[in-house]
Amino acid sequence: MPKVFIERENKHVEVKASSVREILQKLKINPEVVIISKNNELVTEDSKVSEKDEIKLLSVISGG
Repeated sequence: MPKVFIERENKHVEVKASSVREILQKLKINPEVVIISKNNELVTEDSKVSEKDEIKLLSVISGG
């Protein structure tokens, strides 16, 4: 299972999934509020994932 780091909760979880989109759905995270990194490279929610991948969900911060 890919290891997923959720920045806003400061925790690591393992999620059984084959794509970033599936991870977001299982964790109930809106893709519009996170930046997704797979193995330290920015990716989209369409990216496939494997067991060895390290996914980071980084919070999007907007200012005004």
